[in-house]
Amino acid sequence: MGQRHFARLLLKAYYERLYERMTANRVRLDAWIEVALPAEIERQGLGPMEAHKVQAYREACLAFVDERVEMYNPIGIQYTFDRPASRQAADLEFQINWYDSRREFEDLVAAARALVSDAPDDMSDEVLHKLADELIHQAGAFPDRSIVAGYAAGPTLQKLPDYIVASAIEQVVCERS
Repeated sequence: MGQRHFARLLLKAYYERLYERMTANRVRLDAWIEVALPAEIERQGLGPMEAHKVQAYREACLAFVDERVEMYNPIGIQYTFDRPASRQAADLEFQINWYDSRREFEDLVAAARALVSDAPDDMSDEVLHKLADELIHQAGAFPDRSIVAGYAAGPTLQKLPDYIVASAIEQVVCERS
């Protein structure tokens, strides 16, 4: 099998490991969001904010965590489409998000290819999972880097839930600061 095939397998394993880590750490993610959200509102001077508005942002964050879990789900809806439809869906997602994650995705694919460049022809599941963990260690969770950079460039309330979730995933799931 070729390097491209192994890179595709590694990317699938990467998303699967993110799914496993997110579901295993869901309580910790929610707790991190509970603390980080009001702290970020205060740090950025986006408040003072009434309690029900903070609660609405908290609920948005939790919904975004659910969305991410589903995005990484190895048996989720995104895997039921054929490749052309998946490519069209990805192109549409790149267009509608407030952040541009194309470069990050290209970097993720390049990192996956680099990790499998010396892969044996009969790569075991154990090796694939180790490589997926290494890819998470190197690249974090896609598209967190793009979200964090977009928020840092111009913090707004609109970007806040995405930013809080991306930060929580990087801290709790990817064990990165």
